[in-house]
Amino acid sequence: MFPLNDAGMLSGLLCGVLFGFVLENAGFGSPTKLTAQFQLRDWSVFKVMFSAIVVAAVGLYVLKVLGWMQADAVFVPSALLMASAMGGALVGAGFAVGGYCPGTSVVGLFSGRLDALAFLGGLLLGTFIFAGLYGPALEAVMAMWEVQAGDTFTDAFGISEVMVLAILVAALVAVFWAGSWFERRAMGPVTADEAVAGAGAGD
Repeated sequence: MFPLNDAGMLSGLLCGVLFGFVLENAGFGSPTKLTAQFQLRDWSVFKVMFSAIVVAAVGLYVLKVLGWMQADAVFVPSALLMASAMGGALVGAGFAVGGYCPGTSVVGLFSGRLDALAFLGGLLLGTFIFAGLYGPALEAVMAMWEVQAGDTFTDAFGISEVMVLAILVAALVAVFWAGSWFERRAMGPVTADEAVAGAGAGD
């Protein structure tokens, strides 16, 4: 069935549309929803994105075990720790200040939010500036701390794929538990009137 054509463009477009649909329905087109994650009041972002990572990892492993996908069919970029750290810090800072990441800014724009348009414009401007400044010196910095042993946990650390998946699933359970705890704490104690109103709403 996939990739639907030789270049895989149609499947990529389909997956992108579905991904955007899920993000919008999860409320990720709203910067208020997203900044609440950094305030530890609403863990929806972490829960949804981490769940997607775990589902994708398990799904790829199952497809490989069943022989429906070759082990080298998915491109895995080199593990450049300095580039990842710098990129993560910059994206995280922009996320916390603007309330959007690159993907959610597109969702917000198509939801009719003008602030998402401003954020997306800044994103494109920053991309062009980075591309213009990119040269041997910056490339050398970005290439620091490359993991030479391999590009996956299995290759680099000799951990079996099953063990990596088990760790991811355990981490996902921990994220849901911790997130729910922080969310309850942010809501504060429920008053008697609120409890009665909630019970009445459920009737």
